[in-house]
Amino acid sequence: MKTKAKLKALRELMQQKGIDAWIVPSGDPHQSEYVADHWKARAWISGFSGSAGVCVITSNKAGLWTDSRYWLQAASELEDSGIELFKMFSPGVPDYQTWLLGELSDGAVLGFDGSLLSVREVAAISKRLSSKNISLSYGEDLIGMIWQGRPAIPQEPAMMLSEEYSGESVISKIGRVRLEMQKNMVDYHVISALDEIAWLFNIRGKDVKYNPVVISYAFLSKDEVNLFVNETKLNDELIAFLKTSGVSIYPYEDILGYLAGLEVDKKMLIDAGMVSQKIKEAIKCQVKEDKSIVTYLKGIKNDVEQEGIRQAHIQDGAALVRWIYWMKQQVGKIELDEYTAGEKLGEFRAEGDKYQGLSFTPIIGFRGNGAIVHYSAKPDTARKIEPDGILLVDSGGQYLNGTTDVTRTFSLGKITDEEKYYFTLVLAGHIDLARAVFPKGTSGAMLDTYTRTALWRDKKNYGHGTGHGVGHFLGVHEGPQNISPKSIAGIFPGSVTTNEPGMYLEGKFGIRTENILICKTLETTEYGEFCHFETVTLCPISRELINKEMLSSDQTAWLDHYHSMVFEKLSPLLKPDIAEWLRNETLPL
Repeated sequence: MKTKAKLKALRELMQQKGIDAWIVPSGDPHQSEYVADHWKARAWISGFSGSAGVCVITSNKAGLWTDSRYWLQAASELEDSGIELFKMFSPGVPDYQTWLLGELSDGAVLGFDGSLLSVREVAAISKRLSSKNISLSYGEDLIGMIWQGRPAIPQEPAMMLSEEYSGESVISKIGRVRLEMQKNMVDYHVISALDEIAWLFNIRGKDVKYNPVVISYAFLSKDEVNLFVNETKLNDELIAFLKTSGVSIYPYEDILGYLAGLEVDKKMLIDAGMVSQKIKEAIKCQVKEDKSIVTYLKGIKNDVEQEGIRQAHIQDGAALVRWIYWMKQQVGKIELDEYTAGEKLGEFRAEGDKYQGLSFTPIIGFRGNGAIVHYSAKPDTARKIEPDGILLVDSGGQYLNGTTDVTRTFSLGKITDEEKYYFTLVLAGHIDLARAVFPKGTSGAMLDTYTRTALWRDKKNYGHGTGHGVGHFLGVHEGPQNISPKSIAGIFPGSVTTNEPGMYLEGKFGIRTENILICKTLETTEYGEFCHFETVTLCPISRELINKEMLSSDQTAWLDHYHSMVFEKLSPLLKPDIAEWLRNETLPL
């Protein structure tokens, strides 16, 4: 069924149900960024395959809202679909709630699947549309009623992550959560976010591509710890391990009934941004809305996790160096395109003994495709890579001891002054953040300015955040820590974030340099505890694209020190010819 036929089928069902507009979000019942195929309803109905966005359908119109990372991709994929692209956060572009306010009449009915929208999102919709007395209908899944051949909910086997990698027992983690529950004066805590559940129970899985999570819910009280999961995912060893840790196992689909049966005079903590409206509707006791306790605990990596992350980056960096060397040797000699290059990079990573798969779809953009921030090459449309032009490579791996995410931009031929100019502006901002010294708990918004100052002086900017949190053998994107203009979350010792400023010239090239940082305590003075960053990503930054005159002596010294570290840690893992190439790539500037 093509997009227009799907829209027609949905509209017919909406008319039967008395629904005037239908919202199709990107998430799943756990508000995940990346979702299993079973819940890719927005991609199915619209044809837009990006990971972020929302589609809204009325009786005669349809719109797709997505951010600047996906504008070019969405424009291409929505062509001739009957769905209008709305570029989120652009001047004059309404958000979908404002648009609905203009499209719906007084007393209209707005529908959506209540298991897919969070409590916070539903509250915002209700408040925004209240002036027109619009009612909400969220008891049914209309997309599921018309989606023929819908993939099943995945049932992949789960695995136990030993304390050798996690650095803390499940019993200890449960104890810390319960202590925070006491401080918050709550009796119950339901957890919906899949990465938080995986962290809490030291389990990992393969239910969601690129994310080693297990589709499940968790519930804690002072007396009980329950994991709601399809037990066929768990082998005997894992079941015994969980039970020894005090965890009871219930069927995944029992979560609603269980919550409905709790004592009504108790108080439940829910994360309104992660728990679905359907879950909240099942809860009959008092509800306190706040951030999940596990979010904060998981965001601070312990010493074992930090060391694992360092070791994972050594393995990952060696694979990436082998691939870059291979690319530079083979370009122009064999047929190469963006997709096949990504496949080859995966092969190099898979040689690592702790490798568990990719952490996201590789973003490999040659020339103008590099300006598409979240570009994803397809086998039938990938651009040929030739020995002349800039290649942007954003990729990462999952390892038993850590998660990686690294971007490098390098040239495969003639280099222009314009390319060097913008590459160096971006690099200057990257180095300034890497060298930052700041009080413990400084917000990501304050740190964000480090990377943009050089570009701002040139009246330039980039439309994405500077850094996101990274999990430990978990999601490549995690909170609460991030570095962006709107971030209010603080950065603390043990926080792990990326550092990835960029510059994008549509139709010409894209530039981004990304490393992962661990926040460390630097010194405590009479003014408080001050922090700095340890850069753990290991891969040379293209010296040939640098205009040395544009860097300060301090910036140059940082780069030389970084390159010295890259060579020292990676060269023992490389064959002599590649190690010699790396030596030249990491010489002092």
